[in-house]
Amino acid sequence: MSCLFPLAVRGSEGLYMVNGPPSFTESVAFQRDSGKNCKAVAFSKDGSLFAWCNGEKVNVINVTRAELLHFFDLPKTVCLEFSPKNNVLATWQAYATAKDGTAGVPNLQLHDLRTGKCLKSFVQKKMQNWCPCWAEDESICARNVNNEVHFFENNNFNTIANKLHLQKVSDFVLSPGAQPTKVAVYVPGSKGAPSFVRLYQYPNFGGPQSALANKSFFKADKVTMLWNKKATAVLVVASTEVDKSGASYYGEQTLHYLAASGESAVVQLPKNGPIYDVAWSPNSVEFCAVYGFMPAKATVFNLKCDPVFDFGTGPRNAAYYSPHGHILVLAGFGNLRGQMEVWDVKNYKLISKPVASDSTYFAWCPDGEHIVTATCAPRLRVGNGYKIWHYTGSVLHSYEVPADEEMWQVFWQPFQDGVFPERAVRYQAVPSELPRAQPSPAQAYRPPALRNRPVTSSKLHEDEPPQNMKPQLGGIDKPVSKTALKNQRKHEAKKAAKQEAKADAHQGPAQVRAPQNILQNTVPAMTTGDPEVDKKIKNLKKKLKAIEQLKEQAAAGKQLEKNQVEKIQKEAALLKELEDLELGV
Repeated sequence: MSCLFPLAVRGSEGLYMVNGPPSFTESVAFQRDSGKNCKAVAFSKDGSLFAWCNGEKVNVINVTRAELLHFFDLPKTVCLEFSPKNNVLATWQAYATAKDGTAGVPNLQLHDLRTGKCLKSFVQKKMQNWCPCWAEDESICARNVNNEVHFFENNNFNTIANKLHLQKVSDFVLSPGAQPTKVAVYVPGSKGAPSFVRLYQYPNFGGPQSALANKSFFKADKVTMLWNKKATAVLVVASTEVDKSGASYYGEQTLHYLAASGESAVVQLPKNGPIYDVAWSPNSVEFCAVYGFMPAKATVFNLKCDPVFDFGTGPRNAAYYSPHGHILVLAGFGNLRGQMEVWDVKNYKLISKPVASDSTYFAWCPDGEHIVTATCAPRLRVGNGYKIWHYTGSVLHSYEVPADEEMWQVFWQPFQDGVFPERAVRYQAVPSELPRAQPSPAQAYRPPALRNRPVTSSKLHEDEPPQNMKPQLGGIDKPVSKTALKNQRKHEAKKAAKQEAKADAHQGPAQVRAPQNILQNTVPAMTTGDPEVDKKIKNLKKKLKAIEQLKEQAAAGKQLEKNQVEKIQKEAALLKELEDLELGV
């Protein structure tokens, strides 16, 4: 192909490829498939092969030579996947039973890409986790069958070489990289017993004693398990569907760490709230978590689960490391406005802050220099299209589909590690023929009663600034333990409470400390003339003062009780009631 890293685009306009930087023209090496029924596409791991189903058949081509290698008569295929060494193509069609209720035909096929013959067919009813998992050298392949993991060796699918049978294995993940292969398995809790994740080394599955590491926990309806690139550790995000305390719409999440050496820990996150995203650095010794009620915090941790750098708070729910691991993008997509923060993570220096509004997809180019963001259907059916950026914030190419068309998917051709060398980080925006994206600032909503009044600058949240969490020179030999950190927080909370008590004593009993925005609109000595109303106002101010004190204690690091959190949540309603009383509504 004429470009090193083309981009595949799938939508109602068909399936085609676009050359990457600097040309951005449609690739002539890949002939556009103009059918409107393309449901499945896949590149091989090294990017040399490409497969797609156009509603008539599955085609497999060699990307470099643009040569058709095989086609399979499987028009209803909706999922495709290549094995790591390109020896096998897995295809999946929706499972269907016969009209008389008899069992349907096998719907998961494994095809030999050297001969084009079908190696094996399986019945795989669910689309979730449909594809078998291979070790990187294809010496092992594994499937979850009836709550146990079946292992096949050297792509011989007629013989089950090993089985891993626990109570009920719900999910598993094979480790990346070279032999020996490790496997992380998740078993959900039942009848009061906790859920657990265990790490094993293939083929040593002889009970709990043979496990490399074990971590059990409650509050888990599902888990996400993430191996680092060197296969030395796994991060586990445990989630419940419902937060029984009612504090979060997203349910509850906890983050756990397991090392293949046997160590395990709960990752202590300084801010309460959902865990939106967790990503390993490609260097395998650090990971980034985005968490907490909005504005969310983002923190980089080391393998001891100690914070290394805190990015402060902001409107974000995702983290993306570049392929070389030298740049990290923190972004707010979905129900957020598409703000991105691009960081040099070697020097922890902000590079750029571009905005990709309405984006539903983000991906780094394998060269570690370029990024694609896209707005795709069915997540959003209007304004579909994609943009290619340089990480310094410049938009190099933009395409929007016609109003009556949709774009469903866009993704880079992958490449093997080492093809693109790491380049020095740039801070100056690269030149572009397109204007720099400048989103119009969003206006804050103002209720009708306040629209004729002067605008007062007020923020719902004050964003916390970034801070380096690495111990200073004096503390390198003595890292702070979790207990010491807890005691330090308690001490700070007590200190803050004492200072507040002194401030209140200096103020005198006659002065009521109301929130700042109330002070701007009211005079303390003013009365309404109605003793009952005055009494209500006094009680409301007393409650608001108590809420302010709780907020200051929380800011100082004190862990609040459930009823105290509920008090803080009532602040807006109390402010409205106070304003209505003072205005005589």
